[in-house]
Amino acid sequence: MSWRKFPVSLSELCLDTTLRCGQSFRWRKSDENIWSCALAGRLFSLRQDATHVHYRAISPNTAKNVPLSPPPSAPASVKQETPVGEDDGLETELFIKHYLNLEPNLTELYEQWSQADLNFKKKAPRFTGVRILRQDAWETLVGFICSSNNNIIRISQMMEKLCVHYGSLIGHIEQTPFHDMPSPKGLIEPCVEEHLRSLGFGYRAKYLHITAKMIVEKGDGWLDNLRNPEKPLFGKKALSAGEMLPNGRKGYREAHEALLELQGVGPKVADCICLMGLGWGEAVPVDTHVWQIAQRDYKFGKGKHRSLTKATYDAIGDHFRELWLKEAGWAHSVLFAADLRTFSEKLVVKTETETTLKGEELLAVKLEEIVKDEDGAEMKLKVEVREDDSDFDVKVEREGEVMSLPSARSRRQNKRSRARDDSAWEKVDEIVVEAEKENNVSHDLTQRKPTKTQRGKRARRS
Repeated sequence: MSWRKFPVSLSELCLDTTLRCGQSFRWRKSDENIWSCALAGRLFSLRQDATHVHYRAISPNTAKNVPLSPPPSAPASVKQETPVGEDDGLETELFIKHYLNLEPNLTELYEQWSQADLNFKKKAPRFTGVRILRQDAWETLVGFICSSNNNIIRISQMMEKLCVHYGSLIGHIEQTPFHDMPSPKGLIEPCVEEHLRSLGFGYRAKYLHITAKMIVEKGDGWLDNLRNPEKPLFGKKALSAGEMLPNGRKGYREAHEALLELQGVGPKVADCICLMGLGWGEAVPVDTHVWQIAQRDYKFGKGKHRSLTKATYDAIGDHFRELWLKEAGWAHSVLFAADLRTFSEKLVVKTETETTLKGEELLAVKLEEIVKDEDGAEMKLKVEVREDDSDFDVKVEREGEVMSLPSARSRRQNKRSRARDDSAWEKVDEIVVEAEKENNVSHDLTQRKPTKTQRGKRARRS
């Protein structure tokens, strides 16, 4: 199929944010800014400019070694065009619009959410175009079982492995294979759990295997029957979902409880599935990021909501539902994206020039090494150390996802944090000292109080 397009502004849809903010894990982005994924038996490619989304869908019989040819709006050396009928082109466009959930007017929703909440009004203008995809419920379930104690990059790698080993090959783009999601029946054989463990899934292998068997035992359609009738499957007629209540509509509560029966599904994962796979917009997944947002911006973390108990989890969801009604989960996802360090640069308005410190160039030290995580899977850690006003900020890039350790100053103020991160900071100290020697600069590390571990080592040496 040749490249086609339909109009949509960046304020109504931002593909780059929507496809990498942690709701879908199988889209791949090329160097030409083209997103591709195998969905529903076809290989889809999407690209966005300021006014349009360009798309292409390739069926398995035409998807062999297709060049990654950009749409006409981008430079291209090779273009592959496979004629298709107009009806097929229209159906493809409708499917993509359905998948991207383009029916609601997002500008109007942002205005409503901003009127209801000053914090949203402050942050949302830099995160326009964030949409909740209308994904396959089974794919969403698998993805969020894999999300347990994990990051976006590694979840994506797990989903890729799952599709390569158990899904159907749909086609290739420039020699890169694209596989569709395996069905639940494809994961019920006795050998699946052991094989997934060998692929680095860890304890999640057991959850996926058992949950697949439970889905099959419950019968065809059980999972999709939990879907919000106002957000039906593609091609189905929308029906009313009933009255909105403080804790969500009845169908949402029933879907949430039903999902909790599955292996590897707790309250947060159940809400992720409800929101991103079943269309229940009022579902508010509360993980550590959202808990931090609730404490920082919405005065949680005090009194009876001092810690993230079930009562606090429910209270946070109810508070957001009170603010944003039946699309509370969508609005909260915008704040979630704003809190991700992947997009943190959007919240900072600054002009990047040469950065200096006391007349000397800002120290930047990088270390790359291979380590193993809790499941024995190898990962590359990339550590960057910078000094600012005699304080240290450490960014750890784990498989492409940037995380931060507490700064030296905040560690001095928080004994619990200091104790937890002693080993990490000892490694940082070694890196800084080594870099100082190589760059012939000097930075006073003594302004940071030695940690308990460091003091013990010094005492033993003396």
